[in-house]
Amino acid sequence: MLEPIQVLIVEDDFRIADINRQFVNRVEGFVVAETLKTGEDALTYLQSASILPQLILLDVYIPDVQGLNLFWTLRSEFTEIDVIMMTAAKEVETIAETLRGGIFDYIVKPVDFDRFERTLLSFRNKKQLLTTRTELKQEEIDLLTGLQLSAPTKETDDERLPKGIDHLTLEKIKVILHESDESGIAALDAGKKVGVSRSTARRYLEYLVSINEADAQLKYGDIGRPERKYVPWTK
Repeated sequence: MLEPIQVLIVEDDFRIADINRQFVNRVEGFVVAETLKTGEDALTYLQSASILPQLILLDVYIPDVQGLNLFWTLRSEFTEIDVIMMTAAKEVETIAETLRGGIFDYIVKPVDFDRFERTLLSFRNKKQLLTTRTELKQEEIDLLTGLQLSAPTKETDDERLPKGIDHLTLEKIKVILHESDESGIAALDAGKKVGVSRSTARRYLEYLVSINEADAQLKYGDIGRPERKYVPWTK
């Protein structure tokens, strides 16, 4: 099983911070490492942490920080940590500056959970891709570099998928697949984790097999009855 992705929340409004914490905990494979209110607290935490978080949810408006100073400090001192801006700031100048700084995403408050979940699943898939492969195909690089950010909508994504396969459920199945141990995961167990039937989970897993993102193997249990299990494609 893959270790959960540690998330640091930097938000001065305790009510919004609690909502963000609940959102993170609703997405399987993520856990909140800490919730902090000020830039000083955030930097102190990161400078003393034995294990750094992999992701920071950051508000633009932090009371002890001027403008985007905290953001740029994080980008210069903790380059291995990704940042998702979660803020009410809609100014083009602010958005453009954070994009130049290499943010993973920019989400405007009030945050919609479905939108938030999609970006976390996308983040996890990116991490898995970069840590489990030694080479990438051009289309995979295009996804990582955000070539499709301004082009396809969810509807056009779904139109490119076969009938009976939707983008959001597919992303959830991918996460579950990569979280499985080396013995793989059966369709029944994947369905329970995602909240769909066994037959639905198997349809998605077989689709991943068909596009070379998963392998299917027959595993024999104690009584000798074979079970079809799925593992991430690593060739």
